[in-house]
Amino acid sequence: MKNITRVLGVALMLVSAQSFAQNFKFGHVNLQELVALMPEMDSANVKLEKYAKELDETMGGMQSELQTKFADYQQKSSTWTAAILEAKQRELNEMQQRLSQFQENANQEYMTMRNSLYAPIVKKASDALEKIGKDNGFTYIFDLSSASIPYVNESVSVDVMPMAKKALDIPADKKLPVPQQAQAN
Repeated sequence: MKNITRVLGVALMLVSAQSFAQNFKFGHVNLQELVALMPEMDSANVKLEKYAKELDETMGGMQSELQTKFADYQQKSSTWTAAILEAKQRELNEMQQRLSQFQENANQEYMTMRNSLYAPIVKKASDALEKIGKDNGFTYIFDLSSASIPYVNESVSVDVMPMAKKALDIPADKKLPVPQQAQAN
């Protein structure tokens, strides 16, 4: 009698677990790809490239000035007095330090600019996925661009990329460009 009760209990648990599991609806999307396809990324990338070019031009001017002064130092140092030589060395060292400081600040400013441009785009994509999840009854939508999902059974999980493209007004046939190196292989 105890064995029958146990078998019925286990069978009931399995049936309950199976019906519980059937209520889940899973979806998946590559969030990085989705964000890269958004039209807003084109304008953000243009702004970011322009900003990077401005920083590079400024740094290039600073490097050119330093190189010119260094060449002048090398050419004339043998004719200068000790006081002039020391002053010129100090000037070159200060210029090198300013250049290094500028480069460090420029890298930080570039990353800040990048984050400020990309954050609203990522938020818009995330908000669209949240709405898709709620509207379509998904329990989970997994981001395949993170390394934390080693396997997706696509027969059980729905690819929500087409829904996300539609929600974000991205043409259905728009794909990421294939890098030049990958095309050659």
